[in-house]
Amino acid sequence: MKWWQPVKRILPMLAVFSLLLAGCGREDLSVLRPQGPVAQGQFDLMKLSISIMVVVLLIVFAIAAYVMIKFRRRPGQTEIPEQVEGNFKLEIIWTVIPLILVLVLAVPTVREVFAFGNDHSDDKNAVHVKVTSHQYWWEFDYPEYDIKTAQDLVIPTNKDIALELKTVDVIHSFWVPSLSGKMDTNPDGTLNKFSFSTAKEGVYLGKCAELCGQSHGFMEFKVKAVSEDSFAAWVASMKAPVVAIADPALAETFKNQCLSCHAIGDQGGTSGPSLTGIGSRETVASILLNAEGSQENGDPVVDNIKEWLHDPQAVKPGNKMPSPKEDLGLSDAEIDGIAEYLANSTLK
Repeated sequence: MKWWQPVKRILPMLAVFSLLLAGCGREDLSVLRPQGPVAQGQFDLMKLSISIMVVVLLIVFAIAAYVMIKFRRRPGQTEIPEQVEGNFKLEIIWTVIPLILVLVLAVPTVREVFAFGNDHSDDKNAVHVKVTSHQYWWEFDYPEYDIKTAQDLVIPTNKDIALELKTVDVIHSFWVPSLSGKMDTNPDGTLNKFSFSTAKEGVYLGKCAELCGQSHGFMEFKVKAVSEDSFAAWVASMKAPVVAIADPALAETFKNQCLSCHAIGDQGGTSGPSLTGIGSRETVASILLNAEGSQENGDPVVDNIKEWLHDPQAVKPGNKMPSPKEDLGLSDAEIDGIAEYLANSTLK
């Protein structure tokens, strides 16, 4: 047996399995699940393109099959078939039809491209959000409400969300597959703007779609679409006074070691993610899921914050947060106390 014969059998199997595996992935990170007008327009464009390609494929294969059967060499046939060249009508047909198909695709493509780039930054009825990307987290600033938060982009339904994107370090790419396409955040200071909206309440996963470093794959965020009343209640809760830590010693440690970078309420620094309302977020460190039942025992929010604080590099390698134990000198008891405070006392 020649070496290439088993390879010839294996290659089609690998191709089939590769095609099947290409469809595997997270359901909440799929462009095939549109929940907003921009995403729906892009999905409709995909369906139109695929439909045209399938029709063309069927026609070409049908013609090829007809020609192979109609003009195949017959038994005993030895003469050279009649040579036909320069059929003007056929040349016109196979030139005009592709041009028509290109136009059919071009018109909706251009329309959707401009729809994705709609800028509602001057729309007084839109919710304006300044998005800043960091290695490896997302900051969301609502200038109209004087609120800054991280990782969870909370939006009201049936409202245009006008986004203004920038980065403080390397290039990143903002992507919420169920709501919109991708938009880069550029290190050269360029502010990119676009908008999206949704009429359906829910939680939609967002990702960084540009390789940005060691923990690029962990740079996730959530878009939480809620009713207008719930959004107003969330705004009020984020602006409410924050209850301080009861233990004076722990409160002093938290102020000196944590609030030098992070903010909670109207106190603290701005270089790290805001800790206000962290207990109500969908995740800790963007990847530790806070959903009920995500862990067998205990409060998942408390456990996730503890896991993050005890060893942030193990959770998200390459992140720029100093280790509370090794760099800041906090004890296990202090870390656990701060974790319980953030998970419960600041829960909105």
